[in-house]
Parts: sequence; C-alpha cells; structure tokens
Amino acid sequence: MDNASSPDRERRAGPVLVVVGGLPATGKTTLARLLAAEVGAVHLRVDTIEQALVRSGLARHPVGPAGYVVGYALAEEHLRQGLTVIAESVNPLAVTREAWRGAAARAGVPCVEVEVVCSDPVEHRLRATSRSVDIPGLPLPCWQQILDREYEPWDRDRVIVDTAGQAPEASSALLLGAVLSAAAGE
Repeated sequence: MDNASSPDRERRAGPVLVVVGGLPATGKTTLARLLAAEVGAVHLRVDTIEQALVRSGLARHPVGPAGYVVGYALAEEHLRQGLTVIAESVNPLAVTREAWRGAAARAGVPCVEVEVVCSDPVEHRLRATSRSVDIPGLPLPCWQQILDREYEPWDRDRVIVDTAGQAPEASSALLLGAVLSAAAGE
C-alpha cells in the first residue's frame, strides 16, 4: 500500500463522517465494510440498529426514524472521540441526509456524502433476488419493494459510486480517495 492511501495518513488528517446511501442491493454494506477496514473506521449500519430495536421489543418493521436517530447520536459521539465513521443506510430522504451532515457539523468534522448506485437494472435485480440476510431476522426487500421505495433525488454534490460491472475493490478505491481528500481538508 502506498503512503497516499495508508490508514495512518487518514488518521493523522482527522476524523470524517462518510455517509453511504443508496437503494438496497447496490453494494453499500460491502463498500462500507471495505472502507472501514481500510481506514480503521467505525462502520455504523442503520440496519443493525433497527434490527436491535426490533429484537428488544421496542419496535416492529418498518421501524421508522428511530434507527436513524440512534445512528446520528452514535456517529456524533464517535466523531467527537476522534474516530472516522462510515454511516451506512438507504438514506432515502433529504431530511435524513441533512441530519447526518448536522451530526458532522456538531462534531466539527467534514462530511463526505456517497450515493451507491447499480446502473445495470439486470445486475441490480439479480443482486436483490440472490442475496442472503447477514443480520438474523432482518427482512430483505424484494425487487418490487426496491423499485417502489420512496427515494428522493439528491440535491447537492456527492460522490457517486456505480458498482455495476466492477469488483467491490474497484468501487472502494474511488471511495477511499474521496475520504482521504476530505479528511485532509482538500
């Protein structure tokens, strides 16, 4: 690994909040895990939070905003501790995107917004119909639910990572560059 992409460079530059959003089955979790491992960041997954709320008996699917609200608080706390956070969720609404930015602002760190897409509908559908659940009890949406999901267009600059037709490592490299630039204040 060269010095420009070392975890030590990212840590020296300071923490950053990386908000990874996109429709289900586009590759968000895979990319967030790869990036978190590469830079030594906390991977905060809203699906995990929501399923924990359901297991506790405090909520039922769909959980609503509770998982996101817990996520914002956890992200802000980790950022204040000097840790980079990869916050991963569908992030379908402008209000959720703004709330993540607010957590970063309150912690005094940069925020990199990432939209993960799969521009090939055949590949996207195959991913959606062939994936397996990695959080016990979490219901995965079917292809039609993904198509019908409310998902507001993004209205500001973001890093767009198109995972269609490429290995996760190739998509992760683009993401890593954006995070390192933001952490260095570039």
